Amino acid sequence: MCLAVPGKVLEVYEANNTTMGKIDFDGITKEICLAYLPDITVGDYAIVHVGFAIQKLDEKSALETLQTFRDLGLLEEELGIEDYSDVATAS
Repeated sequence: MCLAVPGKVLEVYEANNTTMGKIDFDGITKEICLAYLPDITVGDYAIVHVGFAIQKLDEKSALETLQTFRDLGLLEEELGIEDYSDVATAS
């Protein structure tokens, strides 16, 4: 399965003429392409699919979605986490 997962933008920078960023997914940080969201800033939430931020999202919706994914056990699969109990959650 391949879900679009919400995450919080921690950093925005340019790499090879492309807007990139570090995004926190419930305690896991990944480098993500932000080119599709030119107005995104640090502190914003975005929905990310296969390494690309595809839509901005409000914090409440992002946190609710992350909780639902946690409850369903989907975050481990989507983020490649083997033991989720070791990851700090953003509740």
